[in-house]
Amino acid sequence: MAQRKSAAKRASRREPEVVDTLCELLADTYTLYLKTHNFHWNVTGPMFGTLHALFETQYTELALAVDEIAERIRALGAVAPGSYSEFTRLAAVKEAKGVPTAEGMIREIAADCDTVAKTAGELVAAAQDSGDEASADLGIRRIQVAQKNAWMLRSHFA
Repeated sequence: MAQRKSAAKRASRREPEVVDTLCELLADTYTLYLKTHNFHWNVTGPMFGTLHALFETQYTELALAVDEIAERIRALGAVAPGSYSEFTRLAAVKEAKGVPTAEGMIREIAADCDTVAKTAGELVAAAQDSGDEASADLGIRRIQVAQKNAWMLRSHFA
């Protein structure tokens, strides 16, 4: 019984780090969602059809992820950030500047997927340290999706 209480105390001390990292993951994911949607609308060139469909698949999945991450933050008793200014402050992923070429879009989104995977990895570490297996699982799933998306994008250059 004493072990359970000490584990609970450690978890409560570490929980703010989990929530902070979840908020960063939410901001990165939302910013990537917005950028991917933007590129879906504005892609041109010979790869238009392929990229238009791929970007749609990716932004649709990102929209679902945003909701899941925000709901995890709420389940931990914190308020989820929900404004552009908060996302801009928290995100390592940055909004697009102008409209890149199709190849530029691919490279930019692939790099952003790497950033999301890195933030998700930080979440996994913080969550495991605090004994929050649900948040760790969410982070692991986000790493898997981000890495797969980056691979699919980079495969256009193979």
